[in-house]
Amino acid sequence: MMAISGVIIGFAPNYPIYMLGRIFIGISIGGFWTMSAATAIRLVDKHKVPKALAILNGGNALATVVAAPIGSYLGDLVGWRVAFLCLVPTAVIAFIWQLVSLPSMQAVQTTTNKNAFLLLKQPAIAYGLIGASFFFMGQFTLFTYLRPFLETVTHVHDHQLSYILLLIGSMGFVGTIIIGSFLSRGFYKTLISIPLIMALVAMLLIVFGNSLSMAMALLAIWGLVATAAPVGWWTWVANTMPADAEAGGGLLVAIVQLAIGSGSFLGGVMYDYKGFESTFLLSIAMLAIAAFMTLQTSRLNKLHQSTHQRNHL
Repeated sequence: MMAISGVIIGFAPNYPIYMLGRIFIGISIGGFWTMSAATAIRLVDKHKVPKALAILNGGNALATVVAAPIGSYLGDLVGWRVAFLCLVPTAVIAFIWQLVSLPSMQAVQTTTNKNAFLLLKQPAIAYGLIGASFFFMGQFTLFTYLRPFLETVTHVHDHQLSYILLLIGSMGFVGTIIIGSFLSRGFYKTLISIPLIMALVAMLLIVFGNSLSMAMALLAIWGLVATAAPVGWWTWVANTMPADAEAGGGLLVAIVQLAIGSGSFLGGVMYDYKGFESTFLLSIAMLAIAAFMTLQTSRLNKLHQSTHQRNHL
């Protein structure tokens, strides 16, 4: 579907056809994230799940390191159509690689797989998904409008923008490598700290965003923690819903995609209305709510575990 999307977008004669191609790539991205983490969870033993998810997200971060600056460079050099057409051979290679390397796995059907929304009846899961929703909403409220911020406030040029995207992606790759050790030492502390750090970065960007060196340093920190965050949330799915990883993963992906779209839309409205400061402040508020909801999730999870232990005594 990604390959088909690249062809449609690359040769789109008008905006509706272009949007049709974007729909195809949206479906492929949603399907990939729904199945990829669930597949990684099933491929390894339970104690190796965090490492498997870190490797999976490390691949994503490494791709971001390469793709974001190359896409920006190609768009400026030969136009956006050629940049999208480059998806076609990349997607074909990915398809062949998965076809050859992945083992055959039978579908696992559980009661909750039949209706993923039944999972929301569990308070810890509901609070956790709300926390994840606000986290990704807050992240993309700001990140979607990073380019106009850098061009109009920091006054970067095209080649500088590519370097900054490369820096964010590189730090994200580092983050996915090291987050496993933080999660093992303090799982919920790490999940709570990430949105708080990002909120602080957003606040400092409002104050020091006109300085190129400060903006680059702050965005390096943003890339380090933001790119690594999905490892934590997918590990949360594996720990909280071990028997329903596919249903829980699908629900998480649906909520995250909705959050990304909502955050991008609200960020754009605020950017047009009051400028980048209002967009960044909205991001800060959402990230603060995410930290609070994750804290509540931690408390509910501890309560559930203590109740479960008492019932077995």
